[in-house]
Amino acid sequence: MNYFSYVSLHKKKNQMSEEHGVSSVKSVVEIVGSVVKPLYEDAVQPAAKQIGRTLETVTKSVNIALMPIKVLVWGYEQIEYWLTSRLADKLRNVPDERIVSPPPIIAGPIIEALRYAGYDEQLRELYANLLASAMDRDTVSQAHPGYVEILKNLCSDEALLLTVYIRESVHPAINIKGTTNDGKYVLYQRFFNHLSNKVTLNNPSLIPAYLDNLIRLGILEAPAHAELSNEALYEPLEIDPAIEPYLAQIVDNGKEVEFERLVIRLTIFGAQFVRQVVREKA
Repeated sequence: MNYFSYVSLHKKKNQMSEEHGVSSVKSVVEIVGSVVKPLYEDAVQPAAKQIGRTLETVTKSVNIALMPIKVLVWGYEQIEYWLTSRLADKLRNVPDERIVSPPPIIAGPIIEALRYAGYDEQLRELYANLLASAMDRDTVSQAHPGYVEILKNLCSDEALLLTVYIRESVHPAINIKGTTNDGKYVLYQRFFNHLSNKVTLNNPSLIPAYLDNLIRLGILEAPAHAELSNEALYEPLEIDPAIEPYLAQIVDNGKEVEFERLVIRLTIFGAQFVRQVVREKA
């Protein structure tokens, strides 16, 4: 056998060996595939199907929850119809010659805001009051454009709470503290007050948070070290049975009870807001 014949024969053997190897690998892959595929279908696909069903269920729940929004969001025709009726009522005592077109910087944002707040009776009335003030020649200068942004940051309860300030611009409140001998203290209740006795709110327990927000917006203020001169106004707060759990907790923690007397009052800006927005124009 010459060299070339030997090489040719050797290549053929290698080729057969490779083909056999490839064939063996293919066989192994096919065998493994035949085993893994049923296992995947049995183990993975039910989980995937379950996830799919779960997402489908959640999606349906979300769609159901969002469905009322389609009804609550007002269209411009609905806004126009409602505003025309309410403004006519609020401006009924204003002479015709005093009724003017409102500044677009106020009317535009109000109309846009009513698309999303129109369903809320308390808030929509405040928007209408502001627009009525902006349509009266004698009060248009007092209808500040910033009032619209304030209204956007109010909830229905806060709008109701501000009605208390129409007659009285100042109200007492107390902070309930637990103090130690070294002068340090822990605040157990902030802004405890009796405002809930003067107006019916959906969530009266949130009044301290409402007051915080109204102070943040510059409508109210609680100046440090300021209190009403009439001490008798604080006595009903300091003997209210509702604060007894706080007092017991303070004593149990080995602290002394301290009442910090406060006054929560309208700012100058807030007083203007109440006159032009919260108080009925009529």
